[in-house]
Amino acid sequence: MTIGDNQQHWHELPIHEFPQFDEKITDELPAADSVAWRIAVDSYESEEEWEAAFARFAEAVDITRVRAIIVGAWSDVYENGPDEVIAALVGAKERMPALRALFLGDIDSEECEISWITQGCVTPLLDAFPGLEEFAVRGADGLAFPAVRHERLRSLTFESGGLPAEVVRGIAASDFPALEHLDLWLGTSGYGGDAAVSDLEPFFAGTRLPRLRHLALRNSEIQDEIAGAMASAPVVARLEVLDLSMGVLTDEGATALLSGQPLTHLKKLDLHHHFLGQALSLRVRETLQSAGVEVDLDPDDADEDEEEDGTVWRYVAVGE
Repeated sequence: MTIGDNQQHWHELPIHEFPQFDEKITDELPAADSVAWRIAVDSYESEEEWEAAFARFAEAVDITRVRAIIVGAWSDVYENGPDEVIAALVGAKERMPALRALFLGDIDSEECEISWITQGCVTPLLDAFPGLEEFAVRGADGLAFPAVRHERLRSLTFESGGLPAEVVRGIAASDFPALEHLDLWLGTSGYGGDAAVSDLEPFFAGTRLPRLRHLALRNSEIQDEIAGAMASAPVVARLEVLDLSMGVLTDEGATALLSGQPLTHLKKLDLHHHFLGQALSLRVRETLQSAGVEVDLDPDDADEDEEEDGTVWRYVAVGE
C-alpha cells in the first residue's frame, strides 16, 4: 500500500506524525499501540538527524507496545542511504517486540523524487524483527536485498521507478511461507529497472510463496511480456488479485493474457494506466466482469506521445 498525502491509515492503523525537534511534544500523544507512527526530519534543512528523532520518540513513547513505524525522510536522502536509520531500528529491536509493520522511505516527490531516494541493504530489518508482518520500501538507488527467509511476513512492497534485477532475484530467491501480498514496481531501464521476464519466473511458479493471494508486478516497461507469461503461470490459479497496472500494457499483452488460463476466479484484475485499444478494453470487461471479477481499466488514465515521424512513446506511471 502506498503511503501518500491522502493516506490516513497504514497497517489498519491511523497514521500519526511524531513531532519534529522544533515542535513541542505534549501529553496528548496517542497510545503507543493505537497508531502507525511516522518519524521524519526535513531532508534539506533539519538540524536533527533521523536517529536523534527516533531517540526522542523512544523516550516519549512506550516503544514496547509500538505496532507500526513509518520512516519518512532522513537527512539528504538524495545522497545518503538509510544505514544509520536501519542501525537505529535494529539497535532497538529488543525494546520493540510488538512491531509488526515497517515502511522505509515514505518520502514524497517534493522531498525527493522516487528514483533519487538513496537506499541500501534492507534485509537486516527482516532479520532483526522476526515478528514483522508487513514491510515496504520506497526508492531503489543503491538498494540491496540478498535472499532471506522470514516466517511471518505477510505483505512485501517495493515502490520504485526502477527496481534492479539483482534485487528482484534476491526477492525471488527468498522464502516467505506466510506471504500473501507481493507488490513490485519494476520501473524502467532508464532508472535502473533492468529485470527481465526470466528474473520473474520464481514468482510465476510461486513455489516459495505458498500462501500468495495478491500479486502485483507493475509499473513496468515490459508489461506485455509479463502479461504473456501470466497466461500460463501456475501461481495465477490461486490468486485473488492480479495487478499488472501502471505499466506499458498494450493490446498484445492483454490479448495473450485473455487467451491463456481462465481468470474468472479472480476477485480483482487491476490494469489501470494501460494502453489498450477501445475494442480490447471492452473485451476484457465483458469477459471478466460478467463472471463477477472487479476490473480496474480506466480508458483515460494513460497518455502516449507521438512524434511527427509516427514514433509513439509510452510511459510507466512512475519513473522519476
